[in-house]
Amino acid sequence: MLECIPETPVEHTTGKINPAKTCQPLGAMYAALGIHGCLPHSHGSQGCCAYHRMHLTRHFRDPVLASSSSFTEGASVFGGAANLKTSIKNVFAIYNPEIMAVHTTCLSETIGDDLPNIIKTAEIPEGKSVIHVNTPSYHGSHITGFSGMCKAMVSYLSQSDGAVKKSQMNVLPGFVNPGDMREIRRIVDLLGVKMIMFPDTAGVLDTPLTSKYQMYPDGGATVAEIRDAGNSEVTLALGSYASHDAAEVLQEKCGVTGIPLRLPIGIKATDDFIMAVKDWFGVEIPASLTLERGQVVDTLIDTHFHYQGKRVAVFGDPDHVIALTEFLLAMGMVPVYVLTGTPGKTFETEINAMLAEAGITGSRVKAEGDLFELQQWIKESPVDLLIGTSYGKYIARALDVPFVRFGFPILDRAVHPLMPVVGYRGCLRLIEQISNALLDRRDRDCLDEDFELVL
Repeated sequence: MLECIPETPVEHTTGKINPAKTCQPLGAMYAALGIHGCLPHSHGSQGCCAYHRMHLTRHFRDPVLASSSSFTEGASVFGGAANLKTSIKNVFAIYNPEIMAVHTTCLSETIGDDLPNIIKTAEIPEGKSVIHVNTPSYHGSHITGFSGMCKAMVSYLSQSDGAVKKSQMNVLPGFVNPGDMREIRRIVDLLGVKMIMFPDTAGVLDTPLTSKYQMYPDGGATVAEIRDAGNSEVTLALGSYASHDAAEVLQEKCGVTGIPLRLPIGIKATDDFIMAVKDWFGVEIPASLTLERGQVVDTLIDTHFHYQGKRVAVFGDPDHVIALTEFLLAMGMVPVYVLTGTPGKTFETEINAMLAEAGITGSRVKAEGDLFELQQWIKESPVDLLIGTSYGKYIARALDVPFVRFGFPILDRAVHPLMPVVGYRGCLRLIEQISNALLDRRDRDCLDEDFELVL
């Protein structure tokens, strides 16, 4: 059995220092952008909306548009009902979206605005829609907000036309990049199955540069598609934190069977995704996908000595980290520290079960953790590699640890939203990044040794 026994960690439970997450409204805003012709609306102050737009824009390198109820002191005291009604009227009159997706902020949640009744009494043009989700920033994380907005899409829009279901499936892709959503769609197209994917930010936050401004890009799941999701045979919910709740609501409301799966990050999770489609619809797996899988296996064999037995620390969003940890174990690495900022004991249960099955003991696994604690762990018992969001670079720099950027947000690198980490192609990219990070360190150490010998 592989064993890693670090020293006693520094415990702090009264507060968080640099938590590995951000707030619910950001996740709700990102999910809303995955609806075609949708304008996300932040029911609160302008500052909250500006921060969430800025953070998403920095990660995706594409402009993120959203409106705000623009709370003032009066709304903060007496409530924001008038602000929201005026906002709905003005947004449809000026910007003419197909749908508005309203999410709350700390301020409107603390006041206790009754959004369902406010929306019912608002002036909504015929043929347009308004959906909402409550996203208090002081609870959960951006993944919680993303999940809530997905549930709102189902609750407000999805309908079942009868007992007979169409030969099609729904895919809830989770909080992933547009490049990942494109890869999921490519795999399903190769399998020859009709799919409705929502939310879908491909074609919204990865648009090409043209000479024409288009406020609502061509991408995104249409309102009609989300309505028709209630007529599908099955829903594949990718990621327990981001997608499972919406799949459960869709099953209860419309009778669409929900199948929970991990994000298809890594060879096993991708196998499970493809086999779920194959088993349900009875399709044949094309030779092109078999070839891609074989290339991953061949690459793992060719490069195993780069990372076999290396100690690794992983942090990020729970669905990403759970799937990535499974892949790291398949690669022969030893996840010593595994952490997410999102609350929920399911994370610790799943990770610990995987580690136990692999015969690894002594690892530290924590939900609702923070990067200060992770840095203390690594400082006390070092690792060979750190994997996580851009905020991990400060730990990597301080402790001189090789670092692979993965997840959300990545603010100091470009192109990543276009490059998938899901599917077999994603496996190859992850292997390349991990191998190169470790080889760069080895080469640097060799250069340092040569320099000492010369001296």
